[in-house]
Amino acid sequence: MASIVHLTSAHPRHDTRIFVKQCRKLAECGHEVALVVADGMGPAFEHGIRILDVGRPPGRLQRMLHTTRRVLAQAQALDADIYHLHDPELIPAGLALKRRGRKVIFDAHEDVPVQLLGKPYLNQGTRCLLARMFSAYERFACSRFDAIVAATPFIRAKFASINPRSVDVNNYPVAGEFDAAAPWAAKERQVCYVGGLSAPRGIRELVRASAMLHSGATLALAGQFSEAPLAAEIEADPAWRAVRSLGHLDRAGVRAVMAGSMAGLVTLHPQPNYLDALPVKMFEYMAAGIPVIASDIPLWRGIIEQARCGMCVDPLDPAAIAATIDYLVLHPDQAREMGQNGRRAVLEQFNWSIESKKLLALYDCL
Repeated sequence: MASIVHLTSAHPRHDTRIFVKQCRKLAECGHEVALVVADGMGPAFEHGIRILDVGRPPGRLQRMLHTTRRVLAQAQALDADIYHLHDPELIPAGLALKRRGRKVIFDAHEDVPVQLLGKPYLNQGTRCLLARMFSAYERFACSRFDAIVAATPFIRAKFASINPRSVDVNNYPVAGEFDAAAPWAAKERQVCYVGGLSAPRGIRELVRASAMLHSGATLALAGQFSEAPLAAEIEADPAWRAVRSLGHLDRAGVRAVMAGSMAGLVTLHPQPNYLDALPVKMFEYMAAGIPVIASDIPLWRGIIEQARCGMCVDPLDPAAIAATIDYLVLHPDQAREMGQNGRRAVLEQFNWSIESKKLLALYDCL
């Protein structure tokens, strides 16, 4: 058994991918697991995992300037066999650990260069320059790490040319976490969206669609706004009165809102960083046994059509979103069948039990 330290400077300590899935699975298999975070909530010991906190920085700049150094100092003090990084800003810490002879894994949650190309607040020239610079740095650093864990097959394919020990560990749900047995007849005329509330994630279109519904359905939003000006704009829209705003929910709250809904929405805009993404919420809706209403992105459409678990829609068209919601609410038998199909697909293919075997096999190699 190995001593393993997972490092994050940007994610919460109970992050689903990092803590709930990876750290807990490794601890269950007998490894000595620690998680270093920067959230200001202090140390803890949960599910056999030692959590160490280097303190919450007051802002993003402070995090970039100082938190990486604190995370590295804590990592070195733990003197572990393997270090698993979860943030691009921790790449310098990973290189420092490699210079000290440690084994280091980089977990690529997202394709950062592609993400930079989609930043609307940067002009095109700046976006391209930053993407090229980070891509070169990423290739330099990740070729020196012992392994790369990628959140999607697309990201793994990119890293395979950089580091031959690259594996995709998809962020599929823990199937047993979701109750698919909620009686359909007991469900409210409600659909839900769970996730960050931002313009690229389609919050404007969702709110406008909620005011166009003819089925009597309610849109339940579970998440927090990414920016205060956007929150003020959306909440001032008369359509906001048709929305049931739930704010941030813990995992139990997420399960409850999905169990009470007739469909789940994931209508992200077709930006470059979403085209090859596998949004975990889409698979969680499927695990919860409710149909998915998703952006008509080819990769997502292929999954939904193969599983027969939902409908695709133009995410930029509020009227089309509203019509799709109305259809599923007014055709509950079809909606229930789609939900059952999605649940079956998760149990057979899109689940953490399968993905965790890849993670454990990688650790065995190291």
